[in-house]
Amino acid sequence: MSTSTITEALTKPLEALSLPVEEQPLYSKVPGGWEVEFKGHKWFTGTIPNDEYTPPKDFVFPGNSSPVPLNPKGQTEIPQKLTADYTDYEFTNYLAHVTLSDEAPLEPYDHVDCAFRADPEKKALFDAGMMPLELLQPRADQELVVKKMKDMTPSIGTEVKGVQLSSLSSQQKDELALWAAERGEYGSHFGRLHVHSFGSHMKGHPEILSNLRDSDKTVFDHYSAGYLTTTRWHSDMTYEKNPMGTTFLCALDVPECGGDTLYLNNMDAYDKLSEPMKVFLEGLSAVHSGAQQSIHGKKSSVYRRELVETVHPIVRKHPVTGRKALWFPPEYVAGIVGLKKEESDAITAMLFSHLEKSLDFHTRATWEKGTVVVYDNRMVLHSVVLDYALKPNAKRHHIRITPQAERPIPAREP
Repeated sequence: MSTSTITEALTKPLEALSLPVEEQPLYSKVPGGWEVEFKGHKWFTGTIPNDEYTPPKDFVFPGNSSPVPLNPKGQTEIPQKLTADYTDYEFTNYLAHVTLSDEAPLEPYDHVDCAFRADPEKKALFDAGMMPLELLQPRADQELVVKKMKDMTPSIGTEVKGVQLSSLSSQQKDELALWAAERGEYGSHFGRLHVHSFGSHMKGHPEILSNLRDSDKTVFDHYSAGYLTTTRWHSDMTYEKNPMGTTFLCALDVPECGGDTLYLNNMDAYDKLSEPMKVFLEGLSAVHSGAQQSIHGKKSSVYRRELVETVHPIVRKHPVTGRKALWFPPEYVAGIVGLKKEESDAITAMLFSHLEKSLDFHTRATWEKGTVVVYDNRMVLHSVVLDYALKPNAKRHHIRITPQAERPIPAREP
């Protein structure tokens, strides 16, 4: 389906889709979800508001929310409780809300990766100024766009400066998706936009997550409570039948120091396994469950739909590149199908240790205001690091667009 992309909310001036919303989006049913039209933009989403929802009479607002009057019929967007001073904050329209509602499960859909359309040599993208500087010879009528570009590590991550993502053509976006897949790293151009079961979002735009931490009582703090470390390695919402693909995370405000995001390359993690272990794991599947996330989420949020469990292959391959990846996120894997508990526990512990401790396929993204990280959720894991002190009025605020991709392709599937 051809649509323009809500990624423009990240890459054009942020006022382009600013709120409050005075007009309602127009929803049209299409295979696999709904097409949404709003203020001249179109995108593909998996859910629509439940206008028939009636809130429970005994509803109690979660601890990290600010009470508001509940709509007697239809959903209610509840703002996150704010601790810092936001009087002069530039991005008040992007502050976090959760939605009190009751929605149907997401329906499976057939995803066609836009990287299939890409030129393997990525000539259109490189002509836009994204070629390594020593190879870039711009035409006489072309301004040099990239001021700096370098690989963050040999395994994963490339830092590019000076490129305006909203200026890319459809062909260049296709090539960007392919490049992200190859390096382990735009929304609806890249797949159906995911709406989180309970994650906070921009008011009026549930497809744009708003991750805001200005206290130590947020959902991110609940995730790591009782653990020695705040690192929680995961790929986003792998329990969905159509897990996430090419993903965009943008920093609006960041601490003076700290709050980095860690990434690791699942493809290299697979490649480093012995051949007998590869063969063994390629025949196995694991249960991906939202149960652990649900325990923590209910302390600070409300649910628009229940979390699910889904079985996925432990080794998956990318539909375009064919690269195999060890897809075993510690935050969501609940066991290996067909093994006895002791066997499953032993293999799980070994794979978790391999993923978490093998720093030769890790990298670390350090944020500045306006930084956008593009990563392929099928090929990488990531974790925020809550290693910074919350000074008065300090905040860490990101928005994220998370397109869904295909159901994972088993490594042995032709």
